[in-house]
Amino acid sequence: MVRILLVDDHPSVCEGTKTMIEQDPEMKVTVSYNSPEALELAKNEEFDVMLFDLNIPVISGLELTKRLMSINPDFRILIYTGYEISSNFNLLVDAGVSGVISKTASREQLLNAIRCALRGEAVIPVSLFRQLRRSEVRLSSFRSDKTMDDVSINEREQEILQEVAGGSSNKDIAAKLLMSQRTVEYNLTRIFEKLGVRSRSEAIVEAKRLGLIHNGEFV
Repeated sequence: MVRILLVDDHPSVCEGTKTMIEQDPEMKVTVSYNSPEALELAKNEEFDVMLFDLNIPVISGLELTKRLMSINPDFRILIYTGYEISSNFNLLVDAGVSGVISKTASREQLLNAIRCALRGEAVIPVSLFRQLRRSEVRLSSFRSDKTMDDVSINEREQEILQEVAGGSSNKDIAAKLLMSQRTVEYNLTRIFEKLGVRSRSEAIVEAKRLGLIHNGEFV
C-alpha cells in the first residue's frame, strides 16, 4: 500500500484529490488541513509520498518541506499547487522537493507524478525543465577545464562513482553501501554538479579523466 499525506487548507480540494487518488486501490491518502498538524503527522507516521499545497497558512508548503527534509532527506515531497511557481522554483529545489504538480492535472497525471516520486524521478513543468537544461549546458561547458584539485569529491561520493562505473544500479549501490536509494540519488546529483555533467555516462568519462575511478572498473 502506498501511503500518501495530502496537506491543503481547502477541504473540498482535499476530498476531491483524495477520492481521485484512492481510485487506485494500492494508494491510501491521509488528509491534513493545516501545516502544524501535518508536521506532527509526518514526524510520527510513515508516508511514502507527501503532497503539499504551496500556500498553506501558518507554515507554507515551502517551509514545511524545509523542516521535514532537515529531519529526513529521504522524504518524497511533491508541491501540489494552483499557482505559478517560477519565482519559487529555485527555493523549492533547494528545499528538496521531488517535483511540482498542478491542481488542474488529470487523475492520470497526478498518479503518474506520485509514481515518479516513488521511483526517485523528478516531476516539473516543461517550461522549468527547459530552463534547467540551459543551465546544465552552461555548466558542462566548463568541464574540460576542471582538474582533480578543482573537484571536491569525498570518499563516499568516490565509492558511488566507482559503483556507477561498474554498472551498478541505484538500488544495487544503496544495498552495497548501506544507504537508501534516495540518498544515492541525492549524492549522484551532487556528483553531477561537481563534475559539471548531465548523465551517468558523462560522469564516468569525466571521473576517469580526472583519475577519480579505477580504469579497471570502467565499462
